[in-house]
Amino acid sequence: MLIPVKTALTKEKNTITLFETQNKEFDKTILMIGVFHGEEPQGYYLLNKFMKTDLTGIKNKLLIIPCLNPDGMAKNQRQNSNGVDLNRNFPTKNWKLTDKNEYFGGLEPESEIETKFMTEVLEHYKIDAILSIHAPFKVVNYDGPAKELAEKISKITGYPVQKDIGYPTPGSFGNYAGVERNIPTVTLELPENVSNEDLWHTNYPLLNYLAFKY
Repeated sequence: MLIPVKTALTKEKNTITLFETQNKEFDKTILMIGVFHGEEPQGYYLLNKFMKTDLTGIKNKLLIIPCLNPDGMAKNQRQNSNGVDLNRNFPTKNWKLTDKNEYFGGLEPESEIETKFMTEVLEHYKIDAILSIHAPFKVVNYDGPAKELAEKISKITGYPVQKDIGYPTPGSFGNYAGVERNIPTVTLELPENVSNEDLWHTNYPLLNYLAFKY
């Protein structure tokens, strides 16, 4: 069973919610995040459906944020309501002020409610691994000490491991959590033009693995 343990209201008064399993004994703490980018809602579907499955006897504590960017999801846009790409807004060493385009990282690092929500979660919990669900590249990207986990996820999903996503990502969550905080961080890029049901069939074994076996 998961219960809401932390919430925040966005600029548009939508709610971001962190859910947590209540198992008192556990091996690792796993954080799962959906919808950094509003036009990538697949993670919201997968995580909400996974939260309704039978999690009796799980090995690990789960922290789940089904939708980090509800304003963007409501508008079907990459950025939040301030036009900021949340995955460029983290207070990393490589953050930089960029042009106001779809990858705009804000006027300063950690300027956004959604970003602060994430940094507070990472400050509060000792997290052992992170799964962040994106689209549309159909790869398993990773940051920090996550090569072994990424390779396992690749075997489960059939998506290839790709260490470098192919373009610079200053201020990214992967840099913040994986590189600078040394938390194994996997960015699961789901394929596009695939039904939610097919995505569930492919990725439920992965979510189940993180809960029961990792």
